[in-house]
Amino acid sequence: MAIHLTQDNKLKKLIVVGDRVLIKPTTPNERTESGLYLPPGMQEKEKVQQGYVIKTGPGYALPLPSEDDEPWKAEEEKVKYIPLQAKEGDLAIFLVSGSTEVVYQGEKYFIVPQGAILMLEREEDL
Repeated sequence: MAIHLTQDNKLKKLIVVGDRVLIKPTTPNERTESGLYLPPGMQEKEKVQQGYVIKTGPGYALPLPSEDDEPWKAEEEKVKYIPLQAKEGDLAIFLVSGSTEVVYQGEKYFIVPQGAILMLEREEDL
């Protein structure tokens, strides 16, 4: 069950910052087509949740090298990023303790730093 960004693209206005990922949680006993699911006891005991990646941030920002020795050069403010492993549509299993729960337009989401994601399942042909 992949989430499609329809409903008049209500999430289009949201911008995820840095190494964070916006995840729509699923019920813990909802099984994916490949058979991956979290048993109910696992969610309570380990504080682990699963959900689908809706949006991702740009990644980890790289520091810009300082080039003060060439003052005639135009200043470029283009920040370069190391991209995230998580991609939109992935099923993520993540630690609830490292995430922030938010409600946006009546629906519950988690903002999760990539470091709190334990595993991803990607639906693509191998």
